[in-house]
Amino acid sequence: MNILSIFVALFGNTRSKIAFDLIVRQHNVFAILNAAERAVECGRTAITVVEFGVAAGAGLLNLCKISQKVTKITGVEIKVVGFDTGAGMPPPRDYRDHPDYYVTGDFPMTDFDALRGRLPANAQLIIGEISQTLPEFIATLSSSAPLAYIVLDVDYYWSSVECLKILAGPSDAYLPLVLLYADDVAYQDHNEWQGEMAAIGDFNKEHAMHKIGRLNNLSQARYFRNATWLTQMYAAHVLDHPRKALERVDGGTAMLGNLYLKWRLPVRQRPAGDNGANKKGRAISPAFSFFPV
Repeated sequence: MNILSIFVALFGNTRSKIAFDLIVRQHNVFAILNAAERAVECGRTAITVVEFGVAAGAGLLNLCKISQKVTKITGVEIKVVGFDTGAGMPPPRDYRDHPDYYVTGDFPMTDFDALRGRLPANAQLIIGEISQTLPEFIATLSSSAPLAYIVLDVDYYWSSVECLKILAGPSDAYLPLVLLYADDVAYQDHNEWQGEMAAIGDFNKEHAMHKIGRLNNLSQARYFRNATWLTQMYAAHVLDHPRKALERVDGGTAMLGNLYLKWRLPVRQRPAGDNGANKKGRAISPAFSFFPV
């Protein structure tokens, strides 16, 4: 696999490099491509991705760079928005904020002007307390560029609670499935009663039709199945999304085959003297024929 990865790195296209986890911040590139493809299925030409917890800004600029690559592949325009206070982490409020891991002032925004100057036209940096800046932003979300991917990297429980309110808006402001990367759940000391995992659990208790769960079967679909980021991917399911109320209209009835049942295919009449042998001399079973009808 490593030799094949080298070949893909040298000669592969963007999609193959994504499949082999060869683009930096693999969770971002997987999620943005996946979200853009889902948008196409929903008939959308633009999506919104959000990062909570910008800090020095490497993650936000990475989102911008990846979004440009994905737009070239899919044609879907991608709006990138980053949220941060700019001042680092606030004081922890109680045990749920993991005060044993984080202290006041951790992860400040080191050069706001330089970061904002590097942002492309499709990106926006919103500075301020999430509780104050997020409600206004939610009001701007719409079906024309639905929310499709969230990076949750604010560490604290209480901060995560505020950030997850972004998923409590009107259903058509989202794709039916919104991908979510929870950065800190990979730590062994993080758990369902503290930090981001606790905030996700409480969100699910409080919302009947918008639910957050692990992204199903992700590792089975990847070449490198033991990558840590696979355990950090979640999906917000918008159960009251308009598309979920539509009946499937593909024009047919879904059918399952059964190889255990005996059934015969029609067999073309063979010329006289043909004993049913193929070119290699093996007889072809009359119950299954490669002869076209």
